[in-house]
Amino acid sequence: MNAIELSVFASRMAAICDEMGAVLKCAAFSPNIKDRLDFSCALFDRHGQLAAQAAHIPVHLGSMAYAMADIVGEIEWRPGDMVVLNDPYLGGTHLPDVTVIAPVFVAQTLVGFVANRAHHANIGADSPGSMPISRSLEEEGVVIAPTLLVKHGQPVEAVLRKLCGTDTNANHTIAARGDFAAQISACRLGAERLAARIESLGASAYGLALDSLNDYAERLAREALRAIPDGDYSFTDFMDDDGLGLEDIPIAVSLSVRDGQVVADFSGTARQVPGNINCPLSVAAASVFYVLRCLMPEHTPACAGSFRPIQLSAPAGSMVNARRPAAVAAGNVETSTRMVDALLGALASALPERIPAASSGSMNNLAMGAAATAARGRWDYYETNGGGMGAGRNGGGLSGVQTHMTNTLNTPIESLETHYPLRITRYALRRGSGGAGERCGGDGLIREYEFLAPAQVTLLTERRRHAPWPLAGAEPGLRGENLLNGDPLPAKVSLHVETGDRLTLATAGGGGWGRPQPQRKD
Repeated sequence: MNAIELSVFASRMAAICDEMGAVLKCAAFSPNIKDRLDFSCALFDRHGQLAAQAAHIPVHLGSMAYAMADIVGEIEWRPGDMVVLNDPYLGGTHLPDVTVIAPVFVAQTLVGFVANRAHHANIGADSPGSMPISRSLEEEGVVIAPTLLVKHGQPVEAVLRKLCGTDTNANHTIAARGDFAAQISACRLGAERLAARIESLGASAYGLALDSLNDYAERLAREALRAIPDGDYSFTDFMDDDGLGLEDIPIAVSLSVRDGQVVADFSGTARQVPGNINCPLSVAAASVFYVLRCLMPEHTPACAGSFRPIQLSAPAGSMVNARRPAAVAAGNVETSTRMVDALLGALASALPERIPAASSGSMNNLAMGAAATAARGRWDYYETNGGGMGAGRNGGGLSGVQTHMTNTLNTPIESLETHYPLRITRYALRRGSGGAGERCGGDGLIREYEFLAPAQVTLLTERRRHAPWPLAGAEPGLRGENLLNGDPLPAKVSLHVETGDRLTLATAGGGGWGRPQPQRKD
């Protein structure tokens, strides 16, 4: 396959993922999927190796790429079937992220898989939004081992009832069924497109094209990673707390770089903790893949070959390779983000001109809702909030953006106020929160919610104790704050609010880069 044919092949594979994402976005019911775009789509070969992915959410895609082979190898696949799962210890991330996988058959032969992963705000936890301050996995909702969601082309009603409820008039049941229907539709579309692509090429030619794509991606990856000088680079960053009393929890990483081969070792990281900032190894892998992928050329194909030069090690039972039944709800969103900071910190000593300062360092998770009342059915809501991006040698950080392991949007105010008993009374940049420097860090956000009905609220946030670090003599970003009616709240907290209460999230700014320039005296 020549270079032009290979480029066309890669683009057509990625286009299938993009089209799957468009179907999922347009068909979904919940704001988490249709507005915030909290979903990801990917293609895999028949062994579960990543073949293509869209530019969706890094923590979803990296974890699927790491764990998919183990998942598909344990199932007897048949045409027309689809499997659903969310178990973090079997290839998932945290329980709200639900994955649907469909096999692709051509002439009765298994040739690959399509998959999507989407966030469900209600996955069965007692706490609205299914992001509780939890001590064990079971407190976080329904744990779905790989289970047939579609059999012989037809949805399995018993499984849908378990996942969505049985009251067809309930808002949650309708929305959940709509979201699962959207995930099923996206997989059907992807399977049809991939099967057509393979049939047009022929199975043998398709296999050779995939091999060529992976080999090309590996060459690009190794060449990019050779730009890192050979050596050993270490960094330790800290989680603020686990929500249950532990504070200043270390995440340590050492990078061993030898001729374009990188080994990331998390020895020295804290043991798994009582709170829910633990994560499975697949999430750690996603963080490593993301950071090193950022060093590769933009045109590097998003396939398994690009990960071949990367190895991962983390002690079993540590916070980043937790053992069941450790709680993991915040590990996927907060610990993954801190692992990125630690990895970038290690690389900053190797590539000081290319690595930016720390960004806001939190997805600033907000989950809320209330049980059904005479006036309103049960409602569940979840969103993440952006912050400041870290500055780099070539430019200041962006302000008010989602960074690193999340690639979602904010929920538009119009959508939020239409769906839920909430009013946004302030939404603005947090001016001056970015770290000063030759290049200033980006500013965080201020988002204030007024409650129009009583609700239960959970906050899972970070960078409230440890500020985003700067580089090259600059200043750190301003730490974040959580306030209820003007009074400070902990970084991680669950509380009841009444009608008229106002919750304010002020997110961290990014760290600056370079010593601030002295002010001119005219």
